[in-house]
Amino acid sequence: MGEQILRFELEDGVATLTLDRPKANGIDLEMGRALMHAAIRCHEDPAIRAVLLTGAGPMFCAGGDLKSFAGLGERLPAALLELTTYLHAATSRFARMRAPLVVAVNGTAAGAGMSLAVSGDLVLAAESATFTMAYTAAGLSPDGSSSWLLPRLIGMRRTQELMLTNRTLSAAEAQGWGLVTRVVPDAQLLPEARRLAGQLAQGPTRAYGVVKSLLCETFSTAYEAQLEHEARGIAGMAGTPDGREGIRAFVEKRAARFTGA
Repeated sequence: MGEQILRFELEDGVATLTLDRPKANGIDLEMGRALMHAAIRCHEDPAIRAVLLTGAGPMFCAGGDLKSFAGLGERLPAALLELTTYLHAATSRFARMRAPLVVAVNGTAAGAGMSLAVSGDLVLAAESATFTMAYTAAGLSPDGSSSWLLPRLIGMRRTQELMLTNRTLSAAEAQGWGLVTRVVPDAQLLPEARRLAGQLAQGPTRAYGVVKSLLCETFSTAYEAQLEHEARGIAGMAGTPDGREGIRAFVEKRAARFTGA
């Protein structure tokens, strides 16, 4: 699974994925495949109850590896179709898996790196982190779900500005715009992200999955259809061990002990 460029660690229900490609954690075909395989594992392994995604070194991810693209010549369009197939399979699995995805943005997030950074269910950014779309600066257009996600997170006008002008946002600006959940001091980023992922890993994993599914569908589902999805979701959860445990714990005035079953 490309362990040398994407480290995968599983401990206490938390799968930690660390982009670890020299210099900029750029996304080439190998990194794209590694992300896809990791996302599938996170989707399929019931032992994984939360996922933490971050980058090694001073950058989160500089996006597509333009140096590797430059050497492909006439093969580049086909290679980018292959790469986006891997990348989009990964982002789709991350969005659809039951386990919540916590992203810890430790530095620059550019291009597909920004798309990946803001796709988390909860996004923590270091104070020094920056965000830029960068695609059109290289004569390219967005990928990694950003054209779907950003208008929903920050609105069309702000998305247009980011994608057409390649404006760079500071971590504080990204939080103010609604792109990240919280900004934390650089030294506290990973400890806080691990604490949050660990907390989620002790929670009702299947209920989190229903929440994620409802929110993925909300902008494309008719009102009554969404209500039906909500009704089926809460009724289904009430029949699970975690649903029954959560209700008992509330009545008994104690902390719930969820198993993710």
